[in-house]
Amino acid sequence: MNENNNRTTLRIAVAQLNPTVGDVAGNLAKAREARADAARQGADLLLLTELFISGYPPEDLVLKPAFLKACHAAVNALAADTADGGPGVVVGFPRQGATGRHNSVAVLDGGRILVFRDKLDLPNYGEFDEKRVFVEGAMPGPVNFRGVRLGIPICEEIWNDMGVCETLAESGAEILLVPNGSPYYRGKVDVRHQVALRQVIETGLPMVFANQLGGQDELVFDGASFGLNVDKSLAFQMSQFEESVALVTWKKENGTWRCDGGPMAKLPEQEEADYRACMLGFRDYVNKNGFKNVVLGLSGGIDSAICAALAVDALGEERVRCVMLPYRYTSQESLSDAAACARALGCRYDIVPIEAPVVGFMDALSDMFEGTESGITEENLQSRARGTILMAISNKFGSMVVTTGNKSEMSVGYATLYGDMNGGFNPIKDLYKMQVYALSRWRNTSVPPGALGPSGEVIPRNIIDKAPSAELRPNQTDQDSLPPYPVLDDILECLVENEMGTEEIVARGHDEATVHRIEHLLYIAEYKRRQSAPGVKITKKNFGRDRRYPITNRFRDR
Repeated sequence: MNENNNRTTLRIAVAQLNPTVGDVAGNLAKAREARADAARQGADLLLLTELFISGYPPEDLVLKPAFLKACHAAVNALAADTADGGPGVVVGFPRQGATGRHNSVAVLDGGRILVFRDKLDLPNYGEFDEKRVFVEGAMPGPVNFRGVRLGIPICEEIWNDMGVCETLAESGAEILLVPNGSPYYRGKVDVRHQVALRQVIETGLPMVFANQLGGQDELVFDGASFGLNVDKSLAFQMSQFEESVALVTWKKENGTWRCDGGPMAKLPEQEEADYRACMLGFRDYVNKNGFKNVVLGLSGGIDSAICAALAVDALGEERVRCVMLPYRYTSQESLSDAAACARALGCRYDIVPIEAPVVGFMDALSDMFEGTESGITEENLQSRARGTILMAISNKFGSMVVTTGNKSEMSVGYATLYGDMNGGFNPIKDLYKMQVYALSRWRNTSVPPGALGPSGEVIPRNIIDKAPSAELRPNQTDQDSLPPYPVLDDILECLVENEMGTEEIVARGHDEATVHRIEHLLYIAEYKRRQSAPGVKITKKNFGRDRRYPITNRFRDR
């Protein structure tokens, strides 16, 4: 190890990569590949992200001693690689310490582990549950790396006021390197920049913020790694939703480190960012779980159309099968729109009529249902017949079923258990209906980077323009039983994202009876949501990780 207290240049390769939770060997291989890339670029140090070796978040995997042992062995192997005189490495991994399990980083150089650094501030809110599986580390000091005193706060430690960054500055750190596992939600990049800026102002130290990339179940990590100079200027900005290893050169002038070269990527606007988050989360869920292809019901409506577009963009047309499942209430317009959508996307399109199975169900139940009124039960038989057929296709061909309900529907229970809720993953689960429309319009004019689908209008204009309908009875529209979607979505955002009281929501101009009805529907649909497929988190508060309401719940805000 070359100690040089007069060092005036530090070249850091910032790696925003896509690890897979549990794939220790694969993640180690990624780290080695990134280190080789960093060496080619002339880096002194490779900065990897939080818990990179295990993948983040590993959740209860870290309760397995064999898993912890495998992770530690991988870090030892990576440390041995640094004997070649190339770049040192900062890497995150779960560590079994003397007093318990830690969310740790190791600093590697000269063929050995220089130091471990255990996370002190463990997040325990929203999607985070680290206190359940990790114990707190000690208040840290700087790490001497080749003559430069590095402060290495881990993710949450820059978000709160536990004094970690302040302590590092007071004890001689010269620059803050922050490995992160910070998931995406709309507007998150600006939030991160403000959090980092506050610490730069308070400590007087520059910062390098390295963030994980990729989908992990509901979460999407969007990268967008960046740095800040002491004067609060943006030092560098890496791309969002793309893997990369970027060299960032820091030079010491008058006792202060300043960035002297790095990428300045342009980040996408909101609709593009949301679409790319859905696409990345969907692609990684399918690929990391080993599915060769997917199947979905294409109804001629907006939700299934955007899911088909996302599937083709994420996986390619050859891995997507769309199935129209018409019944006597399916309009010719829907048949034409579904076919046009599949044709525009270039994916396989099959038609499987459901008249015979639905009539078969009704015949089987005719004696039991004799003398009762026809209604929702009979409507739901249509949805459940479709769900059963899609699951049969899945079983026969090994395709994962994509479920297509949006957040507005999932909020109020406008979905059928064991019917249209059947499926392995839902790419639009956290998009409200009006957001689905906005993203559909955006996709018709733009092709996101990395998309495998075609350019041009992939969602026929008529699908966007027509009134949405489940077509379970003659002349049905969604607005027969729900308020207009702009009204519904605003009420739901107030209730779900903002936890507002009903009086506050009525004061925004909404009808009081409507607000109370939507609140009631939201609560009584909790049992359905508990049984729904996972889906990409896009909003600040998604169903599942972020919002955990009881199923049995008599509270109403009156």
